[in-house]
Amino acid sequence: MNSDESVAHLLEEIAAAPPGEGVGAFFDLDGTLVSGFTATAHAGHRVHARQASIGEVLGVLEASLRYRLGRMEFKRLVVRAAGYLRGDSMAELDELGEYLFRRHIEHRVYAQMHDVVRAHQDRGHTVVLSSSALTIHAEPVARFLGVDDVICNHFEVDDDGLLTGGIVAPVVWGRGKAAAVTRFAESRDVDLRQSYFYADGDEDVALMRVIGHPRPVNPRARLAAEAVRMGWPVLRVGVGQGRRGSMRTRLWNRPTNTGG
Repeated sequence: MNSDESVAHLLEEIAAAPPGEGVGAFFDLDGTLVSGFTATAHAGHRVHARQASIGEVLGVLEASLRYRLGRMEFKRLVVRAAGYLRGDSMAELDELGEYLFRRHIEHRVYAQMHDVVRAHQDRGHTVVLSSSALTIHAEPVARFLGVDDVICNHFEVDDDGLLTGGIVAPVVWGRGKAAAVTRFAESRDVDLRQSYFYADGDEDVALMRVIGHPRPVNPRARLAAEAVRMGWPVLRVGVGQGRRGSMRTRLWNRPTNTGG
């Protein structure tokens, strides 16, 4: 099956799905809708603008390494990162997030996934960006895609709109994301058994298991292995792959890959 037929097959599947807001389409952000991590644009900006101290840079690098090695929980990682922004204006950070999206992120949005989002929107589905990213990283992408509903992590702010250095609990990640999506679905009468979830992270296995149509995208090792075990279709996308011609997107009904 060539790539054009693969994308067409996925879009045809969505077009044949039941219409209406009772069907949800939940999309992860980093690695799923966008290549790489959106937060790196903000981190790079702080370093370039000399807003980040050496201690902050080393602290974030050390925390990120410990997280990847499984020696730090995501909650502690995101709270540490938020701590460096204590006292910053939320309004100014929102403006910066939009600027960084236009400058560094927009060209990294996967064209194929934009098509998938539009296909769900055309069916009148409830389309949601559901990510462990923070608002300043997630919301600009959602606006670009025309997605009104966003489930993500939020900075704590004081009465003056300044960051306290904390993150609003509960943190959206792993089982916490699955719980947040479930609460959202219940509040909006969305049937998870008829809904779709697109994500790449190993931590997203929890939500993949409770959704009717799990769709791993560029899955990492554990999620890829689970897709093989469960027979979930796997979608692989890349920046620079157009919607026509020589796209290399592949949709396997029975994935055999185990790499991330």
